[in-house]
Amino acid sequence: MMKRTFSLLFLCVVLVAGAMPQLFSQKSAQYKLISYNIRYCAASGEDGDNAWDNRKSASVKMLKQEKPDLFGLQEALPAQLQFIEENFPQYTRIGVGRDDGKQAGECMAVFFLTDKFELLESGTRWLSATPEKVSMGWDAACFRTVTFVHLKDKKTGRDFFYFNTHLDHVGELARKNSVLLLCQLISEMVPEGTPVILGGDLNSSIESPIFEPFAMNNLLPARNIAPKTDNKDTFNGFGNAPKPCVIDHIFIRDINPIEFQTLTKDYGKPYISDHYPIKLRFEM
Repeated sequence: MMKRTFSLLFLCVVLVAGAMPQLFSQKSAQYKLISYNIRYCAASGEDGDNAWDNRKSASVKMLKQEKPDLFGLQEALPAQLQFIEENFPQYTRIGVGRDDGKQAGECMAVFFLTDKFELLESGTRWLSATPEKVSMGWDAACFRTVTFVHLKDKKTGRDFFYFNTHLDHVGELARKNSVLLLCQLISEMVPEGTPVILGGDLNSSIESPIFEPFAMNNLLPARNIAPKTDNKDTFNGFGNAPKPCVIDHIFIRDINPIEFQTLTKDYGKPYISDHYPIKLRFEM
């Protein structure tokens, strides 16, 4: 009887020991996400010295220094997407043009490390009353979209959703209804208990009442709850923005934030865009 008990105990120890490396790797797995309004490559002369051709190398330098596991771009046009893809072949890109669901117009692109994540699901929805098709919402001045990805860490097996979006800069009703729609999409798509990250250029301060539905759905601003954080302006207008102007945000649910940072350093140009990128380091 003692021999049998010892054998069972030994088997339990072996099983637990075998599982421990995976348990510890899951517990300590950290990720870095960057949300970045890249500023579309404007018509010739519109941005002067801040034209895309003059700052694109600085954008590459920022991404190479930060080495994010995934990043979301807002306002990216096809030429900019091609440039980023050529410089970062280790990432997979998801997203379509907002004007036709293919190539035309700005893209809310998501890039993720191909060797780190498995793509389980992805898609684009329009921020409108008919999100499944190309459409303009409410009083918006532009087509607006959200690109989502459902990713699984190939090493730990943990999965999460990331929603990358850009709310309208003119339509107040469009911004309000877009937040409600995003909450609805998350409710429909995301299984209970699965971590969620939602971020982008939301064209509103964090105090805006339009974000109340996020709080009701337990989506919390990472900037406010990360133990290491800042409250720097995110829109710089190439040096001509009003202050304060914190309009780029990341909201999280079932995510452990470690650090939130607004990336304001000089990467070879004083301004790599009219927005500063924002960064979140997190655990799941």
